[in-house]
Amino acid sequence: MEPKKTTKADVGRNSSIYFAVGLALMLLLTNLAINYKTYDKAAIDIGQLTMDEELEEEIPITDQLKTPPPPPPPPPAAPEVIEVVEDEVEVEETVIESSETSQEEEIVEVEEVVVEEVEEDIEVPFAVIENVPVFPGCEKEKGNNAKKACMSEKISQFVNKKFNTDLASELGLSGRQRINVIFKIDKNGEITNIMARAPHPGLEKEAKRVIGMLPKMKPGMQRGKAVTVPYSLPILFQVQD
Repeated sequence: MEPKKTTKADVGRNSSIYFAVGLALMLLLTNLAINYKTYDKAAIDIGQLTMDEELEEEIPITDQLKTPPPPPPPPPAAPEVIEVVEDEVEVEETVIESSETSQEEEIVEVEEVVVEEVEEDIEVPFAVIENVPVFPGCEKEKGNNAKKACMSEKISQFVNKKFNTDLASELGLSGRQRINVIFKIDKNGEITNIMARAPHPGLEKEAKRVIGMLPKMKPGMQRGKAVTVPYSLPILFQVQD
């Protein structure tokens, strides 16, 4: 059966081309609409720049001051007359005698000069000394360890007996009190260089007083010579509230 219409009269035969062209036109118009920019004339108006005429400053002409020339120097003074005096004073010449001796001169013998040896005050720690200081009453003990123990016990008994334990309460202190005392037993057995540290200066003073009352001891010996021996003693006591 033959169609009634010709292919030229068919409207839908080029619809795909028309659609593609229309779509391209719409995309172009959309792109132009998006990228289109407008500017405010008031924002870009740079105006006009006006420049005034340069002012010419008139510089006044000043006259140069003419200073008068300096006065001429005074004429040179006449030279003084120098009198020549004849040298009539006789000068005595100093004769330097020779210090060399002759064979006939007797030589005086010089007496022997005695140089006194100064004994150094050597300190040896209590822990390593060969013979420890001996406290009175510890002479019969044998060995350093026994004499050390006897000395420590005797000093503790002496301090407990002489120390004023009521002083802490009088000073307003309470609880356990500790006093660190350091002193030296010199080569003569005397107590020297007493130092104390305590919570109160009154306790330090009392500790120095008591340690200063320790009796004279037999000095410590190192290699057969008397030496100074430092000794430290902690004093602990409880204050009764």
